[in-house]
Amino acid sequence: MAFQGSLKELPLADIVQLVAVSGKTGAFSLTRGTDRGAVYIQNGQITHARTGELEGEDAIYTLALWITGEFQFSPGVESEVRTISRSNTSLLMEAARRSDEWKILSKKIPSTDSVPALVAREGLIEPVTLTPREWVVVTRVDGQRTIDDIARATHQSAFEVAKTLYGLVTAELIDVGKPRPTSARRGSGPVAARGAASSVSVEPMTTVSTHSGVFNAVSRGDEKRSLQILCTKVKQEAESAALAPGDPSIDRLYRLALAEIDRGRGLEVVRELIRTLGQNVTSLRGREAAQAFQERMAPLL
Repeated sequence: MAFQGSLKELPLADIVQLVAVSGKTGAFSLTRGTDRGAVYIQNGQITHARTGELEGEDAIYTLALWITGEFQFSPGVESEVRTISRSNTSLLMEAARRSDEWKILSKKIPSTDSVPALVAREGLIEPVTLTPREWVVVTRVDGQRTIDDIARATHQSAFEVAKTLYGLVTAELIDVGKPRPTSARRGSGPVAARGAASSVSVEPMTTVSTHSGVFNAVSRGDEKRSLQILCTKVKQEAESAALAPGDPSIDRLYRLALAEIDRGRGLEVVRELIRTLGQNVTSLRGREAAQAFQERMAPLL
């Protein structure tokens, strides 16, 4: 028969195990504010899960971290797709491990309703190197989006975004502020990639432009830090396009740009750096490589 309850009283891992032991087939529907999730079980085995844009194991790991919300089990409901093949034991052990990891992350990131912002560190002269994963997250940090918002925009789980931000917070490049007021949230609570399964539209991945991402941070006073990060990204892309990591001519232009930023110049420094490094890439690798570099940098122009 169908039954329902509170995730606060009975976590997802526990209710799944209760149903699995009896070998039942059916579906759990989970709600948490505007968040929606679903977990399908066939003959006691988890076969499919979804929440927002996440499906399969990632969805299970996200849903298992919900500590508030409601669930309802509907017997006999089967999924038309199968995205999970791991055993229940293996799946739930991994979910437990991530839950333990979240306890560490939460020391610096209170919840994924928190709003990260770039930190302007005075006197910073050393170059900042970001991994591709960090860059994807940083370009969506604008002092307005929550971690959940960034997760949805980058098609990641909020747990993965929180892990990336944890390193940036530790390095004092990002500060995570208080959660957005309830009236302004689309959802609430700890880690989750928000959005209903099919009835709620999902925000597509945004493109960095002069009206989004780090450029919003620039306009709000985080300018120096934002521009330093952008210049570092441009330098890395130029080195990649020219197949010349550490090239002295590229490094010289990069350091000149940082010096101009220290003197108080703004976003035009980044654009000038893109144009001048485009010329360097042309001389080092030819016009085709330079064109590819310019295309990758187009959102910043």
